[in-house]
Amino acid sequence: MVTTSTTTSRRSVVRGTSSSSSGRTLGMTHRRPVGRSQVFCRAQAGPGGENSGRRGQPTARKAVSVEESFGAFANDVMEDSALMMNKTDMQKTVLGVILGGGAGTRLYPLTKKRAKPAVPLGANYRLIDIPVSNCINSGINKMYCLTQFNSASLNRHMSQAYNSIVGGGPAGRGGFVEVLAAQQSPTNPEWFQGTADAVRQYLWLFQAAERDGIENYLILSGDHLYRMDYSDFVEKHVQSGADITVSALPCDEKRASAFGLMKIDDTGRIFEFSEKPEGDALRQMRVDTTVLGLDEQRAEEMPYIASMGIYVFKTSAMIELLTKHFPEANDFGSEVIPGANSIGMKIQAFLFDGYWEDIGTIEAFYKSNLALCESGDKLKFSFYDHEFPIYTMSRFLPPSKMIDSEIESSVIGDGCVIRHGSKVKNSVVGLRSLIGSNCVIEDALIMGSDYYETMEECELLPGCMPIGLGNGTVVKKCIIDKNARIGHNCQIINKDNVQEAMCEEEGYIIKDGIVVIIKDSIIPDGTII
Repeated sequence: MVTTSTTTSRRSVVRGTSSSSSGRTLGMTHRRPVGRSQVFCRAQAGPGGENSGRRGQPTARKAVSVEESFGAFANDVMEDSALMMNKTDMQKTVLGVILGGGAGTRLYPLTKKRAKPAVPLGANYRLIDIPVSNCINSGINKMYCLTQFNSASLNRHMSQAYNSIVGGGPAGRGGFVEVLAAQQSPTNPEWFQGTADAVRQYLWLFQAAERDGIENYLILSGDHLYRMDYSDFVEKHVQSGADITVSALPCDEKRASAFGLMKIDDTGRIFEFSEKPEGDALRQMRVDTTVLGLDEQRAEEMPYIASMGIYVFKTSAMIELLTKHFPEANDFGSEVIPGANSIGMKIQAFLFDGYWEDIGTIEAFYKSNLALCESGDKLKFSFYDHEFPIYTMSRFLPPSKMIDSEIESSVIGDGCVIRHGSKVKNSVVGLRSLIGSNCVIEDALIMGSDYYETMEECELLPGCMPIGLGNGTVVKKCIIDKNARIGHNCQIINKDNVQEAMCEEEGYIIKDGIVVIIKDSIIPDGTII
C-alpha cells in the first residue's frame, strides 16, 4: 500500500543526500564501526557450543592486549583509508562520458519532444539520473553527456540537478556534469554518426581534460537501469593493465541471442566477438564464467557473457583508436572494440552479476517501470537505497494527497492528488499527477505534469479541459506522457487488442499492445481507445 508517508520518504532520499549523505557524495566510504566487543574481547566457546555459558554464569571471554587491539584498529583505518584514496583517485583520473543515443526511435513518441536520457522514470526521476548517480556514488565527479536530439530539457535538468553535488556548491569538489550537443564546424559539417563518432568529435575537449590528469574514459549508456559501483570496474581495469575493459553480463541461452557476446581466455581477456548469434554460432560462444568469479552452479546456468555497452578506455588507447587506426568507425561495440582486438590491444572482461535492463524500447521501458511496484524478492531494482542513492532535481513539491481512494502495489510521485473513489493498482503515477474521482488505473505508467495549472489558465483553453485524468476514466496497460489532458469517462484500455497503430493526430499510438498517449495531447470526454 502506497501512502503519502511513502512519498515523503522517497523525497527525503532525493533531497537529503546532499547533506545527510555528504560523506558518500564527497567520495568517502562509510567506515566500518569498531566496537569494544570487536577489538577488546573475544567470546570463548564453552562446552555447550560456540559462545555458550552455563545459566547464571557469564560467558568466558579472552582478553586482548593493547598491542593487538591497536593493531586491529590500525588495520581497519588503513583499509578504509585505501578505499577513500581510491574514491579520491576516481575524481582526479576518470572522466565519465554518457552517450545520450540517437533520435530514440525505439522509444518514440516518448522522445518526440525530449532526448532519450530525459525520459521520466519511476515517478520522480529521469533516465539520465541512473548513470550520473552511479558515477557520483563511485567517486566520479567529472561527466559529459553527448546528445544531438531535443536536448533542451535534458540540459536544464542536468544543470539544476547535480552541480551542487559535484561542482562548486557546498561540496566544492571542482567537478561538473555537462551536456555536449552535436555541433557542426567548418572542418566537420556532420552530426554524430554513432557512439564512437560522437566521442571522436569531442576528443579535442577530452584531451584538454587529459592534461588535468584524466587517465581513463568511462563510457556509459543513458538508457540502462542498474546500480553499479564503477570504482571496482575501473580498479580492475587499472590492475589488469588493459587498454579497454568491457563490463559483461552473464546470460543463459534463452537471453543470449539478443546481445553481442564475447569469448574470453582463462585470464578474462576477450579474444572474440559475435553480434546476436543464433544456433550453432550461439553455442560456439559458450565460455567458462567461473573465470570471472561465478560459482560452478551459476556458471552452468549462465554460460555466456554479453557486453553491457559500458567500457573503460585508457585515454591513450581511445585517442589512438579513434584518430589513427579507425578514423571512420562510428560504433564502439561493432567496430572500435573488435578492431582493437584485431590489432592486438588488451581487452579485459569485468563481470557484473546484478540487475541490469536495457530500457530502450517502449515495451522494456513499460515493464521496467511497473517492476518498481514489486516488493520482496520480486523487486529487482529499488530507489530506496540510502547507501547508494539515485540523485535527481529538487523540485520542492508537497507530499501527494490521496482522498478516500485505494492504492495497491503502486509508486506515487511527489505533488499528486488522487480524488475520492479512485483505485490505483500496480501502477506508477508521476509528479504533479491529478486524478479525478472514481477513476480506475491499473498496470499503467502516468508521467504527470511539468507544472500546476490554475483555473484561470484552464478557462483560456478550448473546451476548458484541465491537465490530468477526468472523473470516471479507466486506464489499463498504457503510458500517459506528461501534460496530457484526459477527459471524463474515457476508456484507455486497448479495447480491440491492437498491437501496432499510429494515430498521432488523435493523440496516441500503440506499440507492442501498449497504448501511449503523446505528451500535451487532448483526449475528449467519452473517448474509447
